[in-house]
Amino acid sequence: MTDHKAKTKAILFDDAKGILSPLNDLRPTFTIRTGPLTIAERLTIAFDLDVVGVIVPQPITELTAEGTTIPVNTPPEESNEEILLINARCPLPVRAIAEITLGQVLVEEDTEDMIAVKLTATHVRRLLLGDHPEMTPIAIAGKHLMNRPWDWKHFRDASMEFDLQVIAQSMRKVDTAPPAVTLIGSEGIAISPEAQVMPGVILNSTTGPIVIEENATIHPGAIITGPAYIGPGSSVLEHANIKPNTAIGPVCKIAGEVGGSIFQGYANKAHSGHLGDSWIGEWSNLGAGTTNSNLLNTYTPINARATASSSMEKTDETFLGVTMGDHVKTAINTRIMTGAIAHLGTMFAASTPLAGTTDPFSWHTDAGVKNFRLGKFVDVSMAVMQRRGIQQSQAYSRRLTVLHETITGQEAFSWPGKDTSHLAKS
Repeated sequence: MTDHKAKTKAILFDDAKGILSPLNDLRPTFTIRTGPLTIAERLTIAFDLDVVGVIVPQPITELTAEGTTIPVNTPPEESNEEILLINARCPLPVRAIAEITLGQVLVEEDTEDMIAVKLTATHVRRLLLGDHPEMTPIAIAGKHLMNRPWDWKHFRDASMEFDLQVIAQSMRKVDTAPPAVTLIGSEGIAISPEAQVMPGVILNSTTGPIVIEENATIHPGAIITGPAYIGPGSSVLEHANIKPNTAIGPVCKIAGEVGGSIFQGYANKAHSGHLGDSWIGEWSNLGAGTTNSNLLNTYTPINARATASSSMEKTDETFLGVTMGDHVKTAINTRIMTGAIAHLGTMFAASTPLAGTTDPFSWHTDAGVKNFRLGKFVDVSMAVMQRRGIQQSQAYSRRLTVLHETITGQEAFSWPGKDTSHLAKS
């Protein structure tokens, strides 16, 4: 009989530190993509986890619970069973996580934030309920936790390398090219049998692997250079140029020149224009000709603001495009400046460039900036989602409402048990 090693029981916890908005406005942190996989998917595969619970900030509890069967914000029952807690802000499988023993806690040296800890279920319960069981700290040098919205870029390349390797293992490798498709370096190309790669496509894996998932369509004349990932149900349109370190999540439509960018999923860049070193949230749409800068003329590291009202900070990135939240829309020929952050629900239709950091639900025209009315915004968001066959849930609508009320300070809708602590005090 084969002796199978038992999976490691784990809880993913979001300590709510740092500023990761807009990446996690409408999703728990562990579902953010920094490559083809989400943080949770990557950690689960790397450490062979049996995730028995997740801990998230209170405002995202309802939305998180809707998307998983795993207990949310429920401490485990007391027992001597060992459980590994991993910080949801840890995108990569740090080797030291697998090496800690019972009672040891791994901390990021510079911030002293917890990366992971192994405890009995009893002590996990105590810790999650606010107690402080005895733990032995082990400091680890380097950056291992996301702390700002642009940190996806810091973890992108290593995420791409890990994800493409594990995804390709379960897929059919390409030995011969599909009809009238050019392969440059056939090593590392994996195409799902349910994908369609049309004549005239060029797949170049000399710089890294390429994975094309089920129901993806690559249209004639497209060029894909690895490392690259085309997610389920996504379309790469005619003559698109997909450059290295790009991960296109599920059900996206992509055209033009795209390099070094991560699409969370369900987003459109269906026209010409350059997009470089950028992160694009769900349900966002880049108008025709939208083009971004990802490198300063001085070739110096880029500074950015996490929020429109916060101070400028060093990102330590020389190449950094736009970090774009969910439900962002840009008008035709929009110019986006280096290191810009477009927060959730931004509607940008001004002739001036999108620069710096926008407020959530802000409507930009040459006449000025105003709030995107909640009723109109919800109507548009529902219509966009329905076009992809997705009905906006009550939990999702409630989350949008709370976020909008937080910006305006005024209550728009009420429901039984609603927490109104986000509203401005009169």
